[in-house]
Amino acid sequence: MNTNSAPAAQRAQADVTEYGLRRVLIVAGVMAAALMQTLDSTITNVALPTIQGNLGASQDEATWVITAYVIAAIVVIPLTPWLMNRFGRRNYFLVSIVGFTVASVLCGTSESLTALIAARAVQGAFGGGLLTMGQAIMRDTFPPEQLPASQGIFALGAIMGPTLGPPLGGYLVDNFSWNWCFEINILPGIFSVIVLLLLLRDPSKANRGTPIDAVGLALLAVGLAALQYVLTEGEQNDWFNDSTILLIAVICAVALLTFVWWELTQTENPVVDLRILRNRSVWAGTVLALSLGVSVFGASYTLPQFTQGSLGWTPTLSGLLFMMRAIPIALATPIVVRLTGKVDPRYMLGSGFISAAVGTYLQARITAPTATFTDFILPLFLNGIGSALLWIPLSIAVLGSVSQREGAKAGAFVQLALQLGGSISVAALAVLLHGRESFHSTIIGGTITLANPQIQQFLTHSPLTALAQLDFAQSAIISYADVNYAIALLSFVCIPLIFLIRRPKKSAAPVHVEIDAG
Repeated sequence: MNTNSAPAAQRAQADVTEYGLRRVLIVAGVMAAALMQTLDSTITNVALPTIQGNLGASQDEATWVITAYVIAAIVVIPLTPWLMNRFGRRNYFLVSIVGFTVASVLCGTSESLTALIAARAVQGAFGGGLLTMGQAIMRDTFPPEQLPASQGIFALGAIMGPTLGPPLGGYLVDNFSWNWCFEINILPGIFSVIVLLLLLRDPSKANRGTPIDAVGLALLAVGLAALQYVLTEGEQNDWFNDSTILLIAVICAVALLTFVWWELTQTENPVVDLRILRNRSVWAGTVLALSLGVSVFGASYTLPQFTQGSLGWTPTLSGLLFMMRAIPIALATPIVVRLTGKVDPRYMLGSGFISAAVGTYLQARITAPTATFTDFILPLFLNGIGSALLWIPLSIAVLGSVSQREGAKAGAFVQLALQLGGSISVAALAVLLHGRESFHSTIIGGTITLANPQIQQFLTHSPLTALAQLDFAQSAIISYADVNYAIALLSFVCIPLIFLIRRPKKSAAPVHVEIDAG
């Protein structure tokens, strides 16, 4: 096979800039596809308890509805640049939308947990590359001088989707059924496929002569899938004290180490080009994106549990809280996009981490079991501002340091790091939460003695079980506060990392921006 065909194909880029109604329709089709993927990353979280009850599954079994999707998506993300090159961006994008939509239908019509989990895995496999390809299409559809406009439009969809998922999911579950959390994708999927099939052009032909790095592909799939399994299932199975978790962790380590060795020394056509990490801004940005995923996604993980569990809110009310985060994102994103060419993105990153840290700190101060909706408005508003200041500047700082040909490779690492950061945050915060619950329960329990007059008075009109429940409830509330303090601290710790990134060079060429929220 001709191993030099790939670079040649990458250099032969056709002008696919569009104008007028044609551009409007292409943008609408791309945004519909992007919103399907970003909404599905969070909409299922709210519906999970209902799915568990309707399909007769345990809580541990039901979590695989989310785990299967994430594992499949996380394997596909780093493969997206290679798949785009081999099959053509237009072809791969259309197939991904069709596959995602069909999988959504299968999810909505599933009558057993096994069928739903299998359909979710298929959905994740087809959805893993939608954001990467969608953003690249948006970049090329607009002329270079209108790059900020294209990025602003795409950023609104990519960032707002995960934020709108919880309130939309809560509304659908409370007023219709959990099936609609998946079937809501049908009409946008059909619209997107029809419009893009008729109008979308490909900037380059598919390079089907690209050799398949089968060994690297297999090692990457096994390693990332095993890593995600350990992160998802480790806490509830006592981590490495469980033989299955230990075995899969060993498989993960061996597969990923072998993958790195193979890609760097044994193949001329790597499925993932690790050499891009020689660029200081790329590896620093990847580390920063990992930290960003932990700090930002961690708050999104703890909030629904706190409001629905400790405060007893409905899924709809809990989901509406995320609107308090969505509104500032919608307001701030156009401003951030306009400032990207005028302000050093590292300063915006620092401001974003500070805003997110202060918002999470204020959220940690909410420890009353009678907390109301308005108590969360300011913390979530600051978190929303922080999100808008983090996503786009991080991508521009990283991708502005590489050539346009290397943009997709660098962007894939940023997106993978964000996804892994979110998975790590869920695993780590679950451990921290349970540990702090045990700690505070012991401390509070030590103050509960029959010699205490207040305890004696409480027991005159309430049973002992009520006292135990009060102990557990207060321990849980304080534990959520501790977790939020930890997230706020991590956000502050991330700030020095931004200075490892070089300031992007000014260029008239388009900048490929990758944005992910989920």
